[in-house]
Amino acid sequence: MDPRDAEERPARGQEVDSGDETDNGTGQKHRSPPAEWYLEACRWTGCAPVSSYLRQLGEANLDLNHYGVGRLGAKALAVSLRRDNAVTNLELEDNALQAEGTRYLTEMLQINESIESLNLSNNQLHLEGAQIISKMLSITCNITTLKLSGNHFDDSAAKYLADALKVDYIVKELDLSHNNIFDAGGEHLGHMLASNAGIRVLDLTWNHLGTRTAAALGAALKVNWTLQQLQLAWNGLGPAGAQSLGEALEQNSTLVLLDLSRNLVDDRAAALLGQGLATNAALGVLRLSRNPLTTIGARSLLRAVTENPNSALKEMDVSTVFVCETFVELLEEARQRRPGLDVRHSVMSSVTRNISALRIFHKFFKERNESIMDFFRSLDEKGTKKVPTSVFRKAVKEANVPLDRRQIEWLIKKFDEKCTCSIVYSQFAEPS
Repeated sequence: MDPRDAEERPARGQEVDSGDETDNGTGQKHRSPPAEWYLEACRWTGCAPVSSYLRQLGEANLDLNHYGVGRLGAKALAVSLRRDNAVTNLELEDNALQAEGTRYLTEMLQINESIESLNLSNNQLHLEGAQIISKMLSITCNITTLKLSGNHFDDSAAKYLADALKVDYIVKELDLSHNNIFDAGGEHLGHMLASNAGIRVLDLTWNHLGTRTAAALGAALKVNWTLQQLQLAWNGLGPAGAQSLGEALEQNSTLVLLDLSRNLVDDRAAALLGQGLATNAALGVLRLSRNPLTTIGARSLLRAVTENPNSALKEMDVSTVFVCETFVELLEEARQRRPGLDVRHSVMSSVTRNISALRIFHKFFKERNESIMDFFRSLDEKGTKKVPTSVFRKAVKEANVPLDRRQIEWLIKKFDEKCTCSIVYSQFAEPS
């Protein structure tokens, strides 16, 4: 036994279990072979068995997240999994595996060909762990989903992984969120995407990525026809980064989800991004919450989408933007043509009240079987086809239309958009 093994005690969350036992009718208990293999490996390594593993024997999904497996527990588990062909998804998040425990698992994966999904998030892997995983990817493995979130990976770790993935087309989903990757590492990942024909989903949420990474990713999207989801929330791409991605969207035809939440995307950046949306026919989900956007930027994005007849956008998240009346009106118009469009936004009660003013105005005359055009004509004594706003204001109050002062002023502003102090009522048609 390795001398270091004797120093390690069973980690918190590990429970001793007798294994998968059956009664042969004589009162004697017999464990199944997989259970016996695992318990023998635990005795050999000196770690306590994890009862949850024994309970999940034979299942395709092995969930050991947050069980405190530790590096020796990983060694015992790796020994057992060498001969376990039932498991296809191995969940080991938050188990203090460290680089040593990860090495045991990667060696096992060179033999076990059934495991396709591996979650090693939050296991204190650091650079050494990234090197071990990169070596596994460079040699051979069947892992298609690889989750490595929260492992303190830096730019050097990102480079190791990127270099390995340049020749690995097996991995389809890669999660590197919540790490310490800056632009140097981000550029390596971007360059990797330009040559990788396998990855479908890339999650780089909550790193320290900036404009250089965005430029590399943008360049990759122009030649990469496999990536479908790119998650970049909680970074610092800024306007220049939005421009790079906007330009990429003009050419890319495979990306269906782009998450740019909290990336310093302002109104100018939104306009740059909108240039790509104006022609893109693939993107279905765009997330932009928690950015310094105003209703101006949100409106430019919505207009780019609505004016693009080939747009595939179904969901846009600008939920932290308090929009104005013109945005709401544009959205209502867009939904008439595309009922499935979901745009998450915030709206103040005053905006909702103003938007309802026009509907109340029309409803008031409809309930009285009166024509709005007749109402305007009655105010147009000289037949000029227009009515002074002061006359309109007074007439609405006298008719007891249920509108407050702010709603009336909003109506006037809407009817007299050029601020001429008169309403050309011939431009309005009765609502259907």
